[in-house]
Amino acid sequence: MTDAHPTAAEADLGLHDPLAESFPPSLQGRLLFWIAVAFSLYQIAISAHLIGLNSQVQRAIHLGFLLLLGFPLLALLRHRSPPLQVAAWVMGLLGVAIAAYQWIEYVPLMMRAGDINGVDTVVGIATIIAVFAAAWVVMGPALPVVAGIFLIYALFGEYFPGAMQTRGYSLEQVVEQMAFGTEGIYGTPLYVSATYIFLFILFGSFLEKAGMIKLFTDVSLGMVGHKMGGAAKVSVVSSGLMGTISGSGVANVVTTGQFTIPLMKSFGYRAAFAGGVEATASMGGQIMPPVMGAVAFIMAETLGVPYVDIVQAAIIPAILYFASAFWMVHLEAGRRELRGMAKEDLPSARKALKDGWYLILPLAVLVFLLFSGFTPLYAGAVGLALTIMLILGASLMLGLPSSVIRTVFWIGLGLLVGYMLQNRMETMLWLVVVALLAISVFTNGGRQTIWQVIDSLAEGAKTALPVGVACALVGVIIGTMTLTGAANTFGIFIVSVGENSLLLSLMLTMLTCIVLGMGIPTIPNYIITSSIAAPALLELGVPLIVSHMFVFYFGILADLTPPVALACFAAAPIARESGFKISLEAIKVAAAGFVIPYMAVYTPALMLQPGGPLSDSMGFPLAVAYIVLKCVLSIGLWGAAVVGWLGKRLQVWERLLAMVAAFTLIAALPMTDEIGFALTALFAFIIWRRNRQA
Repeated sequence: MTDAHPTAAEADLGLHDPLAESFPPSLQGRLLFWIAVAFSLYQIAISAHLIGLNSQVQRAIHLGFLLLLGFPLLALLRHRSPPLQVAAWVMGLLGVAIAAYQWIEYVPLMMRAGDINGVDTVVGIATIIAVFAAAWVVMGPALPVVAGIFLIYALFGEYFPGAMQTRGYSLEQVVEQMAFGTEGIYGTPLYVSATYIFLFILFGSFLEKAGMIKLFTDVSLGMVGHKMGGAAKVSVVSSGLMGTISGSGVANVVTTGQFTIPLMKSFGYRAAFAGGVEATASMGGQIMPPVMGAVAFIMAETLGVPYVDIVQAAIIPAILYFASAFWMVHLEAGRRELRGMAKEDLPSARKALKDGWYLILPLAVLVFLLFSGFTPLYAGAVGLALTIMLILGASLMLGLPSSVIRTVFWIGLGLLVGYMLQNRMETMLWLVVVALLAISVFTNGGRQTIWQVIDSLAEGAKTALPVGVACALVGVIIGTMTLTGAANTFGIFIVSVGENSLLLSLMLTMLTCIVLGMGIPTIPNYIITSSIAAPALLELGVPLIVSHMFVFYFGILADLTPPVALACFAAAPIARESGFKISLEAIKVAAAGFVIPYMAVYTPALMLQPGGPLSDSMGFPLAVAYIVLKCVLSIGLWGAAVVGWLGKRLQVWERLLAMVAAFTLIAALPMTDEIGFALTALFAFIIWRRNRQA
């Protein structure tokens, strides 16, 4: 298992994520730890309505915390020199000053809207510089460079050629657009970060600390570890389960990959393939409901549709994506004759669920509330409160003298929580949490559990840094497009191309998403591309949610495609293999992810959306069944063609036949379905006859 730990040389390649480390034990580290705890407590107080602030001030304080925590923490974790650490604290305190200015001057700023003064301009410029610097420090240069190009366009667009030329905007106009109001930095992305996203990241942090990763891993090992190629199947299942609570695909890679990649290598999988499987499965967690990498909440807020509609559109493609990955590792295992692990050496999935079933309860309640029409903010707050209750309750229960008293305790707590939820008394839930914390102070195990809760608060705030900073900076891009109308210019180009070929428009949009996604995390990538490309697709007749899902999917796949492939390079030190080679393997495993969005555009029933000729001709239920059947067959054929094995090694001409059959099933042209089904039947007959003769 030593492969799980990258060497010092590998860690210096820029692949190492300092945020994966804990807070240093130094004085600075402890101070930052408590700042992170205060950040989480502030967000909980906002969600529980214990603090009442207007939306603009709430966003400003959220950004202030991000800057105050981000600059010094990254300087400390990266072991910067003392002068640079002092500079980092200065930048962090600048974030506090910016938040204070927004709060104190809130009403005067509203009165000065459209005519800001000199002090406002200075504060606005400082805000823009601080956000750009924070993004560079936390995430690297990719997103700041892209945002910088947009900012230059906002300032100097009047000098650009042709259709890109703007009427020209003064410095004060641009600064006001970006640093004040809700069109720029403090726009919808930062609002969603300051509400839904932070809570769900905190929720995932508590579940991880409580043992959810071990539960997922044990269940995965028990379910598929003994099957052919079981080590890789464990990776697919565990990463898919992790995706239900995690907001980051790259974080999934470094979390579950520490276990699954060395496990796959030890059972004979090539290092590049092992890394590719983990990267593919982990990025797939971003499309797995209910959290969907936090993009689901931004998409719902942007489109003004219920959250449940987003989940409904995502569920079938997510299942098909993981089915494809599962099928690919099964075929690779068969080709290399890689057997599963000994069943007696594996944990029991049933026992794991029996021991850790209570950890699933908050997730189940969360999903139930989301599907019942409650807001993500309410559902996230309730889920988080229940998780903390379970952690504290499980600790207190150990000190109770008999099983009868323990049973009465859980039943009583359950009835109390049920009554509060029925009567929408979410604030009372937090009072129960406080009461359990107070009781825990007087027990030995309880005091240790309190520290576990505090650690989870700090880790959650630290994990939220990249997402929050990205949401702030991407506001500059959205502000530029709102101010200049740049999105319309791009949209007109896409629509003009689409008049002759929708497929060509989709390919251009896909390339835009992948290029913008190089080095940019999923959330800002989705926000940028959905602002630029999705409206154009909508105008070409693509349904609203399908157009946004299209750009979302390819934003995710950008983390798997060369040359950047963030998820693959995150897996590289663990797999001890080139990130580029891992990326090539990931593309093969994730093939379904590339075709599903196209199929959904031509047949929206794949995303459970009405519309499309297929649905009109045969009815919605049959259209759903038909398109899912086509997808399953395409996935099966593509896997056999790429891996070259289906029970036995396939000849080159058999692989070509499978590939042609898969492509004709995917294409939405006259007669391609009939040809595809005929070629599939021919391929199946050839394989059946060959196996029978053998």
